[in-house]
Amino acid sequence: MDQVVQGEIKKAVEAYGTENVVVILGSPDPESAEIFAETVTVGDPTYAGPLAGVSLGVPVYHILEDQIKSEVKEEVYEEQIGLMELSLDKDGISDAMKNARGY
Repeated sequence: MDQVVQGEIKKAVEAYGTENVVVILGSPDPESAEIFAETVTVGDPTYAGPLAGVSLGVPVYHILEDQIKSEVKEEVYEEQIGLMELSLDKDGISDAMKNARGY
């Protein structure tokens, strides 16, 4: 997650509060999903971006998780995410996200 995205997420949390912000990732593999989830929950593990040492504690999900999929119109999800769902490790990514959320 680059510094610009980190900064935008930080601004959103400052403007709207942790309880009103949810981060939805689209990372292509379990490892990057887990690192990005860590970045927006407990802070940037590389200590290089605006979230270095900043624990936002915002809820974080991946677009492939069933909880998010069920919130998107089926035709929109299929058009925008369908191919990604078929080609990526959905189970591995979902497990990584559950791990990052602590359940």
